Amino acid sequence: MSGIPTPKKPTLDKESGPAEATEAPPVFGVRNLWKVFGPKADGVPGNPEYSGLSQSELRARTGCTAAVRDVSFDVRKGEVFVVMGLSGSGKSTLVRCLTRLIEPTSGTLEIDGEDVLAMDKNRLRELRRHRAAMVFQHFGLLPHRSVLDNVAYGLEIQGMPKAERRERAAQMVAKVGLEGLEQRRPGQLSGGQQQRVGLARALASDPEVLLFDEPFSALDPLIRRDMQEEVIRLHSEEGRTMVFITHDLSEALRVGDRIALMRDGQVVQLGTPEEIVGAPADDYVRDFVRDVPREQVMTVRTAMHAGDCGGPEHPGALTPDTVVVKAIETVARTGRAVCVVQDGHCLGQVDHAALLRVVAGIDREEVAA
Repeated sequence: MSGIPTPKKPTLDKESGPAEATEAPPVFGVRNLWKVFGPKADGVPGNPEYSGLSQSELRARTGCTAAVRDVSFDVRKGEVFVVMGLSGSGKSTLVRCLTRLIEPTSGTLEIDGEDVLAMDKNRLRELRRHRAAMVFQHFGLLPHRSVLDNVAYGLEIQGMPKAERRERAAQMVAKVGLEGLEQRRPGQLSGGQQQRVGLARALASDPEVLLFDEPFSALDPLIRRDMQEEVIRLHSEEGRTMVFITHDLSEALRVGDRIALMRDGQVVQLGTPEEIVGAPADDYVRDFVRDVPREQVMTVRTAMHAGDCGGPEHPGALTPDTVVVKAIETVARTGRAVCVVQDGHCLGQVDHAALLRVVAGIDREEVAA
């Protein structure tokens, strides 16, 4: 875990985000969602006799598996919402439920306030073609088609005229960094380039939300890092809502604004990367994040304290979102406490002792005691 990069700055406030984000309905609103596989699956959700059973006990009693178990969350407009968990945790089943590629067993599911579970076939087709596009781990490219025609394929299915769809596809090819490779076939591309084609194809329909189902798991580490950078860049440029599924904690911390950590079909903790690392909800989460370099995730918000301001110019000032590792460099360079400033107002100060406490995971209350 030592190679975890500094996570990107969240686009939303860690509590509720900007006022305009809280007033709008969430892109996805999920409440008490269940997906149960097996005989008489409808009898499992809401049944108190089964709700407290482990997966093995539930299978023994009913022959059913609860892949998604009473899950609730909102995906806010413009954020990267990461669903993370180990193999078998239910994360891939969950993301497929969002567009009913897998039919939920019970619960409520809305997109922009519209009931997804009540959609007929035509409305559901529109959701999958125009409003939510999925990028899979396996690229699913057509081997006999060029890069350009693979990217344009979804637009062709939608009935867009050839010249228009090829122009749109060319724009997306350039956006993901494949300009000059438009006429190559998938077999002539590297794995990372093929995944970029898949990403361009998803972007071509201009969806409201992009759904990523472990898209980079099959890539080599360096190529995977490049693709993570690509997702971060695209999100920075477009602000498009993204739901990102991964089993890799470093990837989740790198790309996510908020993370839902799953285990056995349930969400065990939902929060910002800083909240997940800084305040694990239970021993399972604590063990999950044990090897994370805290200084690369935690910000000076957790380290600052009251102190005399350095003057109206706030020399060497840091923002509240500055990660601790960068703050340590600044404090070491100046040799004194540094102001934390937001919108011209000094919120407090950080010094080397406070920053080292964050790195060590020592709470202020422990120091006081």
